[in-house]
Amino acid sequence: MPCVGDWLNNPLSIVQGFFAQNVPNSDWEKKVTEYFKEKLKENNATNWVPSLNDVPVHYLKPNSLVKFRCMVQDMFDPEFYMGVYETVDPNTNARVLHFGKYRDVAECGPQQEIDLNSSQTVTSERQTLYCVPVPGESAWVKEAYISASQARVSPSTSYTPSRHKRSYEEDEDMDLHPAKQKEQHMGSGADIHGCVEPKRLETEAPAGHHLISPNCSPPLDLNFPLPGEKGPACLVKVYESWESFKVNDVLEVYGVLSVDPVLSLVNSEERDSSALDPMECMDTAEEQRVHSPPASLVPRIHVILAQKLQHINPLLPACLKEEESKTFVSNFMSELSPVRAELLGFLTHALLGDSLAAEYLILHLISTVWYHKKVESCREWGEDAQEKRERKAEGSYARRDVLPLGKFTVNLSGCPRNSIFTEHIYRIIQQLVPASHRLQMTIENMNHSRFIPHKDYAANRLVTGVLQLASNTSLVVDETQLEQGQLDTTGVHNVTALGNLITWQKVDYDFNYHRMEFPCNINVLITSEGRSLLPSDCQVHLQPQIIPPNMEEYMSSLLTAVLPSVLNKFRIYLSLLRLLDYSISDEVTKAVEEDFVEMRKNDPESITADDLHKTLLVARFLSLSAGQTTLSRERWLRAKQLEAQRKARLQQQKCVNGNEL
Repeated sequence: MPCVGDWLNNPLSIVQGFFAQNVPNSDWEKKVTEYFKEKLKENNATNWVPSLNDVPVHYLKPNSLVKFRCMVQDMFDPEFYMGVYETVDPNTNARVLHFGKYRDVAECGPQQEIDLNSSQTVTSERQTLYCVPVPGESAWVKEAYISASQARVSPSTSYTPSRHKRSYEEDEDMDLHPAKQKEQHMGSGADIHGCVEPKRLETEAPAGHHLISPNCSPPLDLNFPLPGEKGPACLVKVYESWESFKVNDVLEVYGVLSVDPVLSLVNSEERDSSALDPMECMDTAEEQRVHSPPASLVPRIHVILAQKLQHINPLLPACLKEEESKTFVSNFMSELSPVRAELLGFLTHALLGDSLAAEYLILHLISTVWYHKKVESCREWGEDAQEKRERKAEGSYARRDVLPLGKFTVNLSGCPRNSIFTEHIYRIIQQLVPASHRLQMTIENMNHSRFIPHKDYAANRLVTGVLQLASNTSLVVDETQLEQGQLDTTGVHNVTALGNLITWQKVDYDFNYHRMEFPCNINVLITSEGRSLLPSDCQVHLQPQIIPPNMEEYMSSLLTAVLPSVLNKFRIYLSLLRLLDYSISDEVTKAVEEDFVEMRKNDPESITADDLHKTLLVARFLSLSAGQTTLSRERWLRAKQLEAQRKARLQQQKCVNGNEL
């Protein structure tokens, strides 16, 4: 492991070294970034950096290097700070230059004052992102990251979320921590700028609860999108290339942890003074409270390095383009066939012996939106001029001109009503994908939940909603919970938002005076008794081959019977195939066109351009599920066969029930 003494425990000393050597040149900032980038490449050094996802804030040394895996929930306005400032000793008139980057509070030595009129002062700008843990992140993902961590801090299992206060002094007295760990917890954290650090409030709290923050009323809402979420929210301060980040991006950031209690005192004084004299500050008291919460509740991270994550599966290499990663992918692809067969068997058992439904569930789980294309061009094949004129006359181009390609929302109908079946199906999906959420579609939830994020102008922040999710999250909508009742205005808006998410892969955030489209990439699986009230790309009617006498026991035994190593292969399989490129050769394209024209001739009334689009989608994911990145004639024929079986099953059910399912 690289020498940890400076760059990990005291990164600001490294920054100070580059600053002192390179002033007045601005090269020092670039050299700092390059230094830490190289350090983190050495000997799996990233595993030695403590993560705020795993370790409570009060176990970490202030001003040490930390990392955070998170989603950008909101972006605040850029802020100005003193990038370089000068202090002067009034007695000796000695002057010293300091850097303000990676700090919240300007540092002054004893007997020194900041010269605000110095010609050496440099004003710089930074962007603040409000970040939360990835919504719906699976327990197995968190556990895998914790297992890989080699950070020398207390294990997160010793952390007690139910306690609302605990100081560093109390941590020292706990018998759970060895003496060496106590020293690392303390570090120099007991004395910052000559102030004894007050007791810290817990940062890990359920999202449904509010945290009582000192000098703040009403309580602080951490703004987690999903109910029951745990973990810290952080103010992430970005210094370079912040224009490349946007709301809902998933990031991994490395930076300097700032939990200076002075921030709480300063913010409290600002609120008190502005209450006395409103002209002192343009920000409202509510905006100050939200944008400058106590650092003990919402710590700050001053970013040295940040990267967007392709995925959050800890079993996969972070970047698949590196040479080592290519070897990993190549080795796994060589054993893909047996993994697929095992996964198909596992899901067939979970779906009560229905192998067709299991096939479609695999295709659904590896589906992903890859491109938004003009509607006019996505239906070109098989559509004659008359059909185009008819659709234009119907106004189908009036409001929407893009279609998200690659989305594959499946409606699994025929599920037992008010059964534990759908709950266990979700639990199985939860064990397979990195992030997921089960949305119970009850009248109560529809009428009282907040699905769509909206702008709170008083606090100048984006108030989150259930549909503010990270890319590639699996959303399971349980429609079997739907009972008779009346949807109110909120309920109607929520159902509409859910329909728009499924159809257009976008959520219209509410900015009061207008709505703003936020594109997304969410895998939606709808479980229902009959045909869903919501739109879907594909309806598969469940045909159970086994009826277990004890559903709870049967479903629970499925997961316990799978070896952890096999389960990990399933997880790699589903995540990896989403990231593969795919193409169709000109030769196969021509063959598909000819085949489709022939199909239209044989059955002009029932075969449409939408059927072609759907079969091409099935063929795409069928190819990828077998590890093939291009369409072959064999896979095309297999896709046609699956679609024929699925449609025949729906037709059979329609004849049995006398209505459409």
